[in-house]
Amino acid sequence: MTNFDVDAEFDRQVQRFLDKGYPAAAGMEQHAFLDLVTPLHKAVLEYEGEFAPPTKARVPFLLVIAKERVTASRSMPLTELRGGSGFVTDTFDDVDRFMPIESVVIPGGDAYVLFDLDRGADYLNVRPNDALISMIGAGRTPLTVEEGIAFITQFPDSLEKNHCFSLLASRGADKRVPALWISKAMPKLGWCWAGNPHTWLGAAHAAGRAGLLGASSRRAE
Repeated sequence: MTNFDVDAEFDRQVQRFLDKGYPAAAGMEQHAFLDLVTPLHKAVLEYEGEFAPPTKARVPFLLVIAKERVTASRSMPLTELRGGSGFVTDTFDDVDRFMPIESVVIPGGDAYVLFDLDRGADYLNVRPNDALISMIGAGRTPLTVEEGIAFITQFPDSLEKNHCFSLLASRGADKRVPALWISKAMPKLGWCWAGNPHTWLGAAHAAGRAGLLGASSRRAE
């Protein structure tokens, strides 16, 4: 067993959302936002895996606000890295139209939990298309844009030079793959081509998801 305070980490993540202005971004009063996320504590406690303390590369669980409540174009500017605010690249003005791929099931409701998240250093310099096949074959699920933004919102130091990551679970109608990296010392949401590898870009993945509507861990199949 590890010495990790699950309750304290849950409370920290909730407070982080409050501090970053998520209730306003979601168009909600603070009490209503708390009513949305606080019940997720039950889903965390019901998770059957073992929790390890978070590191820059891997975190035990992550609270996520669904895109139907807060879009990527609204949440990305709420991220920051050492004082520099995050932004969406100019050539990605259609990011909010990117949707989860067919093999990824997102729990119902406006908030849910992602478990055992890894920023994906094992997929550095691997073509995104190949990384997706590999991680699904290993029983892991790729991350959506919203999940990636939640990751660097809660754990900003996890976005590091040469350890940035693609978000393979969100796709549009073309061959672009969303990715998070650092530009001018600020978090940047951009895209790369699905067939192009990059030495500095991995592909984030997780064990599964759980929500309040059917709160069992979900995996890509």
